[in-house]
Amino acid sequence: MTSPLGSVPDAIIVGGGVIGLSAAWLAARAGMRVSVVDPAPGRGAAWVAAGMLAPAGEAAYGEEALTRLHLAAAARWPSFAADLEEAAQDQVCYRACGTVAVAIDASDRTALEDVLEFKRSLGLRADPLSASECRRLVPALAPGIRGGAVFPDDHQVDNRRLVTALIEACRRSGVEMVSEEASALRRTPTGGVDGVELRDHRFLPAGAVVLAMGWRTRTIGGVPPEVLPPVRPVKGHILRLRGDPAEPLLERTVRALVHGRSCYLVPRLDGSLVVGATVEERGSDERLQAGAVHALLDDARQAVPGLDELELEECATGLRPGSPDNAPFVGWTSLERLAVATGHYRNGVLLAPVTADGVVALLAGADVAPVLAPFSPDRCL
Repeated sequence: MTSPLGSVPDAIIVGGGVIGLSAAWLAARAGMRVSVVDPAPGRGAAWVAAGMLAPAGEAAYGEEALTRLHLAAAARWPSFAADLEEAAQDQVCYRACGTVAVAIDASDRTALEDVLEFKRSLGLRADPLSASECRRLVPALAPGIRGGAVFPDDHQVDNRRLVTALIEACRRSGVEMVSEEASALRRTPTGGVDGVELRDHRFLPAGAVVLAMGWRTRTIGGVPPEVLPPVRPVKGHILRLRGDPAEPLLERTVRALVHGRSCYLVPRLDGSLVVGATVEERGSDERLQAGAVHALLDDARQAVPGLDELELEECATGLRPGSPDNAPFVGWTSLERLAVATGHYRNGVLLAPVTADGVVALLAGADVAPVLAPFSPDRCL
């Protein structure tokens, strides 16, 4: 069966997560005809994320190029959020609230001081704080914390309102939403791809195909495994607690080092609080595990004891698309007219605008921005 579309779109984006939806919306704004193929758009890893936009908090040793990409993405976020809210006629609750990092014991403080020195060497704003200074900024912190730091450029967005707004912006911009699962790509005699085959046996032709399927990218049929970059599922447990919006427990995000482990607490304007997240190499296992939930709550309570008074509203798991170097893959593959935008690991929400800009550039026949260039799909093949 052939495509139900009136004419061949410029691009089909396979995957309706935050990356695929952002790319589809910006491509449509640029005048392209775009389709998104996903049976449940917006309900992947981004739905159970915390929405942190944390270029400083996520900076790690050996990831200097990735940190530069994070900074570029963070700088893009204010205009991206404003344009999206106008397009969707809805709020995404982008908040430039900063993050306070705290250390629970002396060894945590030593580890945090070492990390701070590294972050500042990269030009990131990361200012050390005494324990009393931390509690002045965040009165709900435990009295026994040993010090911390503030990352003023680490912000947040409501991830669920974000994906909801992206779906609406896509709809208003004329993006065709195909609520079906893609099973395979169809190859051309010359070695490229010319469209997508669906589980219901329809075929959708396209000028180009972009795979934005997260950890499932390598599961698509019709493509030799060596063509697609190595992504894998990395499990994460995350919790949502309900508080009183009139008297919020926290006003800004808190990251806590707790006896060598890390957790974060992200407050929402509606009074809810997101607590996350574990990092588990368990394949595609999405089961909730009591031990992981207990560990998250226990670590978060050591930083913010007032959590005990909140309602535990939701426990969930998500599967992040991990890569060998924790960095994304964005660009054309060795197959003509096939691109990928995947492997964003813990920072899909942060990197969505800059990745979407890169996808639009590719579809327009241009190069991606220099800051995105080191993250081509063939670097780990």
